Amino acid sequence: MVARITTPESLSETLNYNEHKVRKGVAVCLAENNFLMPLHLMNFYHKLNWFESRNELNTRASTKTLHVSLNFAPTENYSADKLISIAHDYMERLGFGDQPYLVYQHRDAGHPHLHIVATTIREDGSRINTHNIGKNQSEMGRKMVEQKHALVKAGKLSREPVLPVPISDEKLEYGKAELKRSIANVLKQTINLYNYTSLAQYNAVLSQYAVMADRGKEDSFTFRKHGLLYRMLDKDGIAVGVPIKASTIAGKPTLSYLEKRFAENEKHRSQLKWSLKTSVDETLSAKPTTLQQLMEALKAKSIQAVLRQNAEGRIYGITFIDHKNRSVFNGSELGKDYSMAGLAKLLKENGSDAKGSSQKTHVKVQGLTEVGATIDDLFQPEQSASFLPHQLKKKRKKRRGF
Repeated sequence: MVARITTPESLSETLNYNEHKVRKGVAVCLAENNFLMPLHLMNFYHKLNWFESRNELNTRASTKTLHVSLNFAPTENYSADKLISIAHDYMERLGFGDQPYLVYQHRDAGHPHLHIVATTIREDGSRINTHNIGKNQSEMGRKMVEQKHALVKAGKLSREPVLPVPISDEKLEYGKAELKRSIANVLKQTINLYNYTSLAQYNAVLSQYAVMADRGKEDSFTFRKHGLLYRMLDKDGIAVGVPIKASTIAGKPTLSYLEKRFAENEKHRSQLKWSLKTSVDETLSAKPTTLQQLMEALKAKSIQAVLRQNAEGRIYGITFIDHKNRSVFNGSELGKDYSMAGLAKLLKENGSDAKGSSQKTHVKVQGLTEVGATIDDLFQPEQSASFLPHQLKKKRKKRRGF
């Protein structure tokens, strides 16, 4: 069992995220703990009001919500009763046995998992200290629960390749969900969980969920004021719908906030880089001969390769998203042999010569349209620009005269 803990600022949005899943029929609220009313008599507002009444006992605490996800192996399809018992045992060992909390079973992912929403405010108004709770209480509690319920251990489970599952059972579609809430849910699942060091790298992750962080054009008011907008992308990677100001989204995922993440993430990249590089090397040792083969083999290791292209559709770079270790690196960061030019050369050496240098390798680019590029087209230096949807690329002005 893998346990993940976050402490979101907004209780109502966290609760609504889970209740929205219930309304869509892809989740069910299994159990409550320390609520005044039985579960079957409560609606959304009963649950919210009880949480808020407890939180009002402490006006000083800035974060009062705990959001836990308990993730099981794909083979662990347990009954509702056993899942409830697992959740209660875990929360007891976490120090939340007497707290109000709700247990949800989600059914919209490739593996069974629970979500638990709780308040950190005790009945006397004091707050449960959540500093290092994931490293300390949760880790000890997880091991005890694994042993008691004979669960697949986290170490073994974490080696299973698990690609990211969008917030809903499909990518966000404009007009089918409340835009700001949907984008906020995507950010909640990515912004503090992935290691990235640029807006372009973060956009590579967001593109998997059809979302984009947009600074606007360089001469725009948003860009000049250091602002940031979040937008949805359609199936062709084109921004659609009304842009949402970052400052209006829960948690305020502004450009300033992201820049702090860039600096902090930079301190913790050495091991992540080594791990990703090792995985790519293992994949290359099988001697793939096409870009498609390479990308499919990486996907089996929970690594997505996002190709970067310019406004004319020419591929010039590659970004690796390691979903297992939650990290993002441009190919050139791993070394020149992992840049687009370096990989193209290796693929050609592995067998593309026999097929002719004009053969085209067709790949499905995440968040973009399907593109075709010859291996020879890929022999060019890795550019400094990172992943950027083509609609944001500036068209070059034609030079007059000589």
